[in-house]
Order: sequence, then structure tokens, then C-alpha cells
Amino acid sequence: MNARWSEKLRRNGFGWGLVLPSLLFLCLFTYYPMLKSAWLSLYEKDLATPEPLFVGLDNYVSLLKDHVFLKVFSNNIWFAIGTVPISLVLAFLMALFADKAMKGRGLVRIAFFYPNMIPMIAVANIWLFLYTPHFGLFARLASWIAEQPVNLLGTPDTVMSALIVMMIWKEAGYFMIFYLAGMQQIPKDLYEAASVNGVGVLGSIRRITIPLTMPTTLFVAVVAITNSFKLVDHLWIMTKGGPNNASNLLLYYIYDTTFNFYDQGMAAAMTVVMITLLLVISSIQFFGWDRKIHYE
Repeated sequence: MNARWSEKLRRNGFGWGLVLPSLLFLCLFTYYPMLKSAWLSLYEKDLATPEPLFVGLDNYVSLLKDHVFLKVFSNNIWFAIGTVPISLVLAFLMALFADKAMKGRGLVRIAFFYPNMIPMIAVANIWLFLYTPHFGLFARLASWIAEQPVNLLGTPDTVMSALIVMMIWKEAGYFMIFYLAGMQQIPKDLYEAASVNGVGVLGSIRRITIPLTMPTTLFVAVVAITNSFKLVDHLWIMTKGGPNNASNLLLYYIYDTTFNFYDQGMAAAMTVVMITLLLVISSIQFFGWDRKIHYE
């Protein structure tokens, strides 16, 4: 008995030893900041109150009355709705194209993936030039269609759409890699059998490719939704959240509240709201889709 327990302890201890470095980093840079934010969200801490003052849930009540926060929260929801579905569909179609046996497919894959290799700050500067009135390609195209000068980033009605287009261009190639890996794991015999039975290309995609890449779709959807709430570097370069908070997103507003207005209590409350929202969405995706997914 002692020998068996000793062997089990040694085996488990070796496994925990391998996991321990990553677990320490996870606790130090993920779990501790989350718990710290949850604790700080119950306190008032700003320039007027440098020492934290316990206020309970008052910060959360104030958020519900803050019209800027409600607008920013709504912006982020629409930003996710605009980027996630289109990015996933485009990534799937690019993976279908890149998976075909043809000459130069390696070059095609690199071309699709290349936007993701460019740092977000560089991407923001590139698209800032493309959207520059009178000079940018897209700005001149929009002005030609509207028959008048158009400031895509300076107009509340167009700024969010402009940012959504940029983000789709940036992320679709990254998601394509996951779809491509999933498609290459599908046995080719399934497509041959479908072809023998008279199933066309579109039928094979609908009955074979889409169902068997659903695990990939679930993973990519979670990553895409998370990215839609955390990728805000481009706002610093392109719009600063303007005009009139029309392009402001939740994480940028948290940054602004913390480092420009020095209201750490409110910023912590917004952080808790964002984390809770992402956990709820991810849980719904996992527990809602998991039963409908074919893993083998």
C-alpha cells in the first residue's frame, strides 16, 4: 500500500512540478489582478480619496447612471456583433480556398495570414492613412460614392463601421489558420464517399466540413469575442474614442478612467463587469454548443 501511494505521489508530484511555473504566472498575472479588481471595485479611490473608502456596490450603481459607460458598453456589443460573425465566415471561406491542392497555395496561406503578423499599432497607422480625408483610398472612394467629402473616422455614423472593417481584415487570416488545421484533420475518404453518392461540393461542405469543424468554430468564436473586448490599441492611434465617444470601447474607457481621470474604483468596477460578461458569453458558448458538436 505504501509503495503504491509513494509511486502515485511521485507521479503526481512530477506532473504538478511541470505545471507549477505556468500556474504561478497564471496566478500572479491573471487571478490576482482579477481578485484585486473585484476588491477595489467595492471602494472609492480617486484623487479626492487617495485612501480607499469602502462604498459597497455604489460604484456599480453609478455605472448604471453613467451615460458614457452605457454608450461605450453598447459600442462594444455592436463592435463584437460586427466583427465576430463576419470574421468567422471569411476565415472559413479562406481556409476552404487555401486547403485546395493547387500551385502556390503556400503563398496564398501566407498572404491570408500576413495581416495578423503586422503589429496593431502599424495596422492602425496604415488604415488611418487609408481613411484620411482627401488622400486615403477608402476616404476618396467614399467621397466619390457620396459625391461629397467624407470623413470616415470623424463622423459618428461611419467611424464604428470603419473600425469594424479594419478589425476583420486584421483577424480573419488568424482565424483561418485554425480552420485550415481543422479541415486537414477531416478524412478525405468522407469526401470521396460523398462524391460517389452524388453529393456535390456545396453538399459536402454543408454535411461534412461544417459539422466536423464545429469544435474549431467554438474555439475561434470564444477567441474572437474576447479579442473584440480587449483589442483597443488602434483607438489610441486612430480616434481616441471619438467623435463624441462614437468609437469608444470598454477597455479603452477603463484605461481612460484609470490613467486620465485617476478613478480606480470605477475602473475596477468596469473591469469586473467586462470580465463577468466575457465569462457568461463563454459559458453559454461552451455549454450551449458543446452538445451539438462532433469531436470525432
